[in-house]
Amino acid sequence: MIPSAARVAALALSLTGLASGTLYQNAESLPKATNYDFIIVGGGAGGTVVANRLTENPRTKVLLIEAGSSDFNNLDIEVPSFAPRLGRTQFDWNFTTLGQPGLNGRSIEYQRGFVLGGSTAVNIMAYCRGSKDDYDRWAEVTGDEGWSWNSLQPYIRKIENPVAPADHHNTQGEIDLSVHGHGGPVNFSLPGQLLPTDQRVIGASLELSTEFPFNLDYNSGDTIGIGWTQTTTSNGHRVDAANSYLAPVLSRSNLDILVNTLVTKVVQTGTQRGGEPIFRGVEFASSSSGARFTRSASQEVILSAGAIKTPQILMLSGIGDSSHLSSLGVKTIVNVPDVGTNLQDHPLSTISWTVRSTNTLDNVRTNETLAAELLQQWNSSRTGDLVLGPGNQLGWLRLPNNASIFKQAADPSAGPTSAHYEFIPTDSFVSFSQPFPSQGNFFTMFSNLISPSSRGNITLNSTDPFAHPLIQPNMLSTEFDIFTMREAIKAARRFMSAQSWSDWIIEETSPTSAAQTDEEIEEYIRSTCFTVNHVTCTAPMGRTGSNGRGSGALNSDLTVKGTIGLRVVDASAFPFIPAAHTQVPTYILAERAADMIKSGF
Repeated sequence: MIPSAARVAALALSLTGLASGTLYQNAESLPKATNYDFIIVGGGAGGTVVANRLTENPRTKVLLIEAGSSDFNNLDIEVPSFAPRLGRTQFDWNFTTLGQPGLNGRSIEYQRGFVLGGSTAVNIMAYCRGSKDDYDRWAEVTGDEGWSWNSLQPYIRKIENPVAPADHHNTQGEIDLSVHGHGGPVNFSLPGQLLPTDQRVIGASLELSTEFPFNLDYNSGDTIGIGWTQTTTSNGHRVDAANSYLAPVLSRSNLDILVNTLVTKVVQTGTQRGGEPIFRGVEFASSSSGARFTRSASQEVILSAGAIKTPQILMLSGIGDSSHLSSLGVKTIVNVPDVGTNLQDHPLSTISWTVRSTNTLDNVRTNETLAAELLQQWNSSRTGDLVLGPGNQLGWLRLPNNASIFKQAADPSAGPTSAHYEFIPTDSFVSFSQPFPSQGNFFTMFSNLISPSSRGNITLNSTDPFAHPLIQPNMLSTEFDIFTMREAIKAARRFMSAQSWSDWIIEETSPTSAAQTDEEIEEYIRSTCFTVNHVTCTAPMGRTGSNGRGSGALNSDLTVKGTIGLRVVDASAFPFIPAAHTQVPTYILAERAADMIKSGF
């Protein structure tokens, strides 16, 4: 890790001059006399939006509790290209899945953000809304037209503010500004440095346009095609939920933030006249051996702890499947069978080629002198290779309508504007199973399953809130999913056979080069597949008032079924995972949630 003591000190200094009690570093320091209207659990993409919007009313007092630290200005977080080094650090929950049958029994690391900003502070910064069909399906399954693409447009545009890329290159033909909002809290931009492979990617798309069409802007509602990547970067640094939604409002005296503190459960504070339990309290602690504290909100507790921690907190609080809770001795207060079920994620695979060039991003990892020079350049001007996030282009692609798999499996995608798989072309070697080569230059294509049909779950491992729950993503458990992953590998090979690559590509690297038959490709995928870290849907919203397994854990307004005063605002609330990277859909959900909360009080 790169030291950031000066940055932490600067942040602390900036906060000390604010209204008393804005930031608290541990549970013991939170004043006992302060009364809160709302308590928000989790400082990621959901919680920060709600905290910002609710405190726009100076008469509303909000407490935001974050399990991780306040070090969102850490250099490793700020520098876009440093994203891969954030896993297994103090900024990561360090989750690990159970062994997955679809991955040949392998367990994998599951990265989630453990800092103000949540996973927006550790992700690869892709700015992707998802498709029109994704949100229209949300509206259909919840019976709430407010979740449709057209109805959400004010919130979609309210979020964003397009800014110039770090190198200020001419972006004509790379984005359609007419489909974007302006002046929102989340700055986003196009790639901050052009690469030698950019025109080859675009050229291959134009050359093979029937299968790989060019898409000027995949955030238009129709994602299909190859387009220029939009990322949550601005002036060469990462834009996350903390520096976009929280930092600008830290001076509000009606917003208190408590960090380094785990919420252990939500607490029942009463019973509605009709018998429904009221949950307006939280229990929390700064360490497993430390004292437990409780606070109550006059209006609501809002769970924004993420798709792993939110269902764990609900279950530890007696809200979940009664048979599972009783097996661990947890008293069921509300039987909500869908808590912890319906887990959806995006598996990924990579395929690499050696190239006829010595000018690739591999050099940053193999040449320490160059790496130091690039960091100096970033520090002085916020330019150079370190401003880059994921690949400079993304591809959103579908299986052909006559694909053989549709004879035996229903299409799990939301519709024709949603992709089945995603390409991320990368000017470097990337593998989650092979070590980084000591020499050579490479090109890698990520192939991500983006409309999965597999479903997993989160269950309790113990009643200790500081123990991680059991995480079973159950990836590649259906024939559709493994078929699509195989076809994505084949499609990547077809894309790289375009004439645009003829003087660049030398050969495919092992072990994929040896995987040619369907059986060999499948074995390669199952033995090397990883995750895009998009765990979602584990406390899904459904139709308001419907009960029973499969009907959703939440009402369409995100309130927890069978409870009063308790709401979920994070990616666990998605009923289906969008065919997109998930930070922007979470922002969208949270912006609408904030308005729904405001309208109720």
